[in-house]
Amino acid sequence: MEISKTNEISVTTKHDYDRISELKAFDDTKDGVKGLVDASVTKIPRMFYHEFNKDSSSTSSNITKLDVPTIDLVDIHQDPTTRKIVVEKIREASEKWGFFQIVNHGIEVSVLDEMKNGVIRFFEQDSEVKRELYSREPSRPFIYTSNFDLYNSPAANWRDTFYCIMAPKSPKPEDLPSVCRDIILEYTKQVMKLGNVLFELLSEALGLNPNYLNEMRCNEGHAIVCNYYPSCPEPELTLGLTKHTDDDFITMLLQDHIGGLQVLHENSWVDVSPVPGALVINIGDLLQVIFIEINFDALSLITNDKFKSVEHRVVANHVGPRVSVANFYSTSYQPSTRLYGPIKELLSEDNPPKYKETTVQNFVEFSMGKGLDGTSALPYFKIGSF
Repeated sequence: MEISKTNEISVTTKHDYDRISELKAFDDTKDGVKGLVDASVTKIPRMFYHEFNKDSSSTSSNITKLDVPTIDLVDIHQDPTTRKIVVEKIREASEKWGFFQIVNHGIEVSVLDEMKNGVIRFFEQDSEVKRELYSREPSRPFIYTSNFDLYNSPAANWRDTFYCIMAPKSPKPEDLPSVCRDIILEYTKQVMKLGNVLFELLSEALGLNPNYLNEMRCNEGHAIVCNYYPSCPEPELTLGLTKHTDDDFITMLLQDHIGGLQVLHENSWVDVSPVPGALVINIGDLLQVIFIEINFDALSLITNDKFKSVEHRVVANHVGPRVSVANFYSTSYQPSTRLYGPIKELLSEDNPPKYKETTVQNFVEFSMGKGLDGTSALPYFKIGSF
């Protein structure tokens, strides 16, 4: 890959295209997608081209104007009646959508804004500083990179990322970049606290004791992934993030005002429109498997398919940069032999277990190997599968 004197990426023909060389040249710059935008490219490199099916194009008319449920958590700790209503709304959203937004969740807007600003500060600092942190080595305490699966995926995404495991073992403060260190630590503390509340509400939505999922240690592990989606000169050719499901229990997402997140609902893509002060919650594969009730291909493990883990994606946009902060709740961030499977209290003769028990590490490793096409790994853990 070369940047010509006209500041455009040179385009190779179909017959002489060397994808591996283009990927390596891009990776070696350590400047990510933002480096291309800073070079004022007007054509995106071929490595970013996505093949869209007729019904799944980012510009397709098959994008439905529906609203992902928004749930107000105000007074859930003071008013039992309000809490009961909220629990029912969470149950319905988790079964029908696998996605919902929450407001009045207890994290101040000033903290949310500062977290987004911290992401911008990191990605817009001097390139020489960022390059020192660029890596594909998963053991590092803080990783800045572009496309985790750059060399494996069919097409690269128009996105740069930094990533850090925050629990159960926290990083040393000095391992975090100074431009966003304080807000990462503060935001993580508040998100972990809110996570406990969400797992209580999800437990109640399943008809279980409020402490059930927390006692299963669903909130024990936590990772923060911060994404930077630069403006794209040809958004119709690529995606910010390929369609996928999350291989965790739940994901909590903070997105800015630009939008671009879409969820697959009843075979149509639905925009998850930004709501001021809101956080987006989605059910991950591991929570889906704990229950059973709904006939849906991408459901969660411990709910035995009662709650949905649905495909979602991020479209590219002429407008940018867009930033988002995803917090993943999982126990895959430390070695463990604990087995997870459908919650026994939810099973019956009419609702037998659909999934095998597995360790979270085994599930995630299998998902990483099988999920490169964006499909869920859940079918491979169904009882009766190979």
